[in-house]
Amino acid sequence: MNWIAVATGGALGAMARYAVSAWVFEVSSHKFPYATLAVNVLGSFVMGILFVLIIERAALPVEMRSLWMIGFLGAFTTFSTFSLDALGLWQNGHLFLALLYVLATVILCLLAISSSIWLARLF
Repeated sequence: MNWIAVATGGALGAMARYAVSAWVFEVSSHKFPYATLAVNVLGSFVMGILFVLIIERAALPVEMRSLWMIGFLGAFTTFSTFSLDALGLWQNGHLFLALLYVLATVILCLLAISSSIWLARLF
């Protein structure tokens, strides 16, 4: 059953990532990988909430971990795209933007997950 939950979550996460990425790409500059940054920060935020609800509080069944934390967020966020975007910026002579992107991703994702854990623990 976990395999089906992961596969279902992965399909939903991939479609959600495509939708968010397409929307962000339409409304943003195409010189900076805002779409990948957005899904990774949003995914980190949601991961923190799910961590509290599923792991710490057991407010949701543990089976939801496979669906949402592994499947959905595993497909929604992506380190490989982040790496490719950063490398592309660097190889195209945008060293400052590449460094900014790497730092922004790491810092914002850590802030997102820590703030969502803090917020979820309040409620």
